[in-house]
Amino acid sequence: MAYGSPDGEAGVEPYFTHIRGGRAPSPEALEHLRERYRAIGGSPLTAITRAQAGALGRALDLPVFVGMKHAPPFIADACRDARDAGVTRLVGLPLAPHYAGMSVGAYRAAIEKAWHGDLVFIGGFHDHPAFVVAVRGLIDEARRDFDPDLVIFTAHSLPARIEREGDRYRERLLESSRLVAEAASIRSWEFAFQSASSTGEPWFGPSLMERLAETAARRILVCPIGFVADHLEVLYDIDIEAMAFAGERGIELRRTASFNVRAEFIAALSAIVTDALSAARV
Repeated sequence: MAYGSPDGEAGVEPYFTHIRGGRAPSPEALEHLRERYRAIGGSPLTAITRAQAGALGRALDLPVFVGMKHAPPFIADACRDARDAGVTRLVGLPLAPHYAGMSVGAYRAAIEKAWHGDLVFIGGFHDHPAFVVAVRGLIDEARRDFDPDLVIFTAHSLPARIEREGDRYRERLLESSRLVAEAASIRSWEFAFQSASSTGEPWFGPSLMERLAETAARRILVCPIGFVADHLEVLYDIDIEAMAFAGERGIELRRTASFNVRAEFIAALSAIVTDALSAARV
């Protein structure tokens, strides 16, 4: 399961409306989002997720179905396809490493509503050894020809109130960042949030832009540890917006590659699913 992305420019309005719980966005907000998608040539997220599913299915020798939270094919569609294929036990795998009730919890609610058979749900994998090793590999690859003064790990911001409600989202992000930093022997690292929405309430910070504005480092590697594929929050928020912001301040900014269908990530997902199935049998 993944967040979903619009199918071309015509799909932006229904996608945005679905995210907003059925409330239509203002014309100004809609055009702003369309401009961002135009800037990256459209989101590849759905195609990448389908490719990840195919690769994982081959690795596990199991059928894998794709369901999106906010765009076709929806999670309910994937559950229907699984039933039609004769599946009686389903593994729910959100491609979001760090659990938060607002994000991964929403995937769980959607799949439990649509699936009435045996379900093994994977509620995040931020500290799974295979995930940590895979992220370290991305950092090691980036550092082969780039020696950063600082590594900044990032993930999607969420409303700060969830922490007061007992959600450990920020704690999980810091934990996986620390595990990767230790594995990769990173001397200097920080964490920043990105892609906050304007909802009229405080969201987690500091933002990536705030980190870039205050740092003395001149060579920075961004590792978007909260994301596992190329999409708007990577291709626009980092590759266009943050890169321009850093360039204006004389900072050489690079980011680690996205996992997409890299073999090491598919192997990590295979280990995560296998471990979840083993635990469910205990």
